Amino acid sequence: MTVDDLAEYGMEPMTDETIRRFLAAQSVGVLGLPTETEPLLRPLSFWFDGDSALYFVYVLGEQSRKETVTNTAETARFLVYSAETPFQWRSVLLCGSVGEVPESELSALLEDMEIRWRPALFERASLEEPTRLYRFEITAQSGIKHLGLPPGLESHKDTH
Repeated sequence: MTVDDLAEYGMEPMTDETIRRFLAAQSVGVLGLPTETEPLLRPLSFWFDGDSALYFVYVLGEQSRKETVTNTAETARFLVYSAETPFQWRSVLLCGSVGEVPESELSALLEDMEIRWRPALFERASLEEPTRLYRFEITAQSGIKHLGLPPGLESHKDTH
């Protein structure tokens, strides 16, 4: 089924403004990077600049496949979703490119950045291991949502 086919069940596309508000309220998603075989998928905490970019802090070890693949990938995808209930959920898919933030931009960005949620393990590791800041430049975006009521309650909403 297509997104259009699911409209009769209550699924709706999200506007650009709704997508921006959703991204500003979220802090975790899944980064997809192409490889020669299967895509590399990684859950990541992020900060959205409110306009056209997400920022990720990579905690690096001696060998980081994520860093290697990021540095060679021409395109990437990032999925952010929220599923509060089976009847209330949102999903945003972003397409773009990922690159390391130049040293000259770091201090200004770090002043503005607010990563609201991050696993404690990575928070601790980032204090002892090398890190790099990466920017995901959004070139295309789409979002869908379903904010309906459970079956049986929808018919009651019009009578009250």
